[in-house]
Amino acid sequence: MPFDKDQQRQLQAEQEQINQNIKRIKHQILVLSGKGGVGKSSIAVNLAVWLSMLGKRVGLLDVDIHGPSVPKLLNLEGRRLQGKGNRIEPILYNDTLKVISIGFLIQDENAALIWRGPMKHNVIKQFVSEVSWGDLDYLIIDCPPGTGDEPLSIVHLLGKADGAVVVTTPQELAVADVKKCITFCKQLNLPVLGVIENMSGFVCPHCSQRTDIFKGNGGRQMAKDFDVPFLGSIPMDSNMVSAADSGKPFIYHNNQSQTAQALNCAFEPLVQSNRQIETNKKEQNEMKIAIPLTNGKLSQHFGHCEQFAIVDVDSDSKSIKNQELLSPPPHEPGILPKWLSGLHVSLVIAGGMGQRAQQLFVQNQIEVVVGAPAEAPEDLVSAHLNGTLETSGNICDH
Repeated sequence: MPFDKDQQRQLQAEQEQINQNIKRIKHQILVLSGKGGVGKSSIAVNLAVWLSMLGKRVGLLDVDIHGPSVPKLLNLEGRRLQGKGNRIEPILYNDTLKVISIGFLIQDENAALIWRGPMKHNVIKQFVSEVSWGDLDYLIIDCPPGTGDEPLSIVHLLGKADGAVVVTTPQELAVADVKKCITFCKQLNLPVLGVIENMSGFVCPHCSQRTDIFKGNGGRQMAKDFDVPFLGSIPMDSNMVSAADSGKPFIYHNNQSQTAQALNCAFEPLVQSNRQIETNKKEQNEMKIAIPLTNGKLSQHFGHCEQFAIVDVDSDSKSIKNQELLSPPPHEPGILPKWLSGLHVSLVIAGGMGQRAQQLFVQNQIEVVVGAPAEAPEDLVSAHLNGTLETSGNICDH
């Protein structure tokens, strides 16, 4: 049944609100597992706290509707969410870590939420769109086990998350289910940032000797089979169990232990990969625009220009970063597209340009806009970035 106009407007408004919130979050990482009981929530909490310890601004979103563990793991039980206007204020764990969980809305900790998919989707949508997350470096999302409504909803709502950390334990029973989780990610085009093998051996608190409780090397082999990174093995540690029960994040209170060092080693590649993501995003947002000039303004005849203005812009902020004037090389057929391509130009704004020249630019992966007015280069670039550039006919259309 199609939506009426009022419903369409409401959906558009909701999506715009989601987009505005997500726009202020640099990285979103989901923590997933196809199997319950593998310590996924503990990994998510320790990852969020570890990032906070690095001085990052972090949000921790618990979307496990039926079994929220985050309030217990952070000793935040009994806290309640507060509203401010039409916004939901997250719980502050410390100055740099904000937390949201359905557990903060449940009065009776023994109550069972008997909800179907649409209700779960709606509350997760509220957590994404109506929570005052503010500016975050990372949003860590603790998902319930499996590949059901909750992880599906959050992946669709986020649109383009950085990826997922998949948690397993070594034994074949867990690995068999977790494999489905990796398949889930691939089907949704969600990158798998890596696999963490939790409960991988037991470290004696007295002699520090390690004993493998679960036989096998399931996490590492699974990562190899699916061609995804293996982040590391985290041993069993009785102190980690005590920390979880008391709500004291293990990686903060036991940061010198062997297990904490294993967590550090597993988490560090996530920061490194996100540095690369930031670099890629920056490169995608940056572009060079070339404008042929005569007497300081756009030349109406591309082949007869005196100089080129090469303008560096940030397409995300729609701002001009730098501009330089360059003299073109001596004229010969096909030289300008190759020259500008070597300068990493991705767009040419021109007055008139022949069809053959336009084809050569396309072959060099350079977009061409023709029919622009004879104005100063900074005015043309600003108009293009803001979508207000007015073009007329191509006077050199031959």
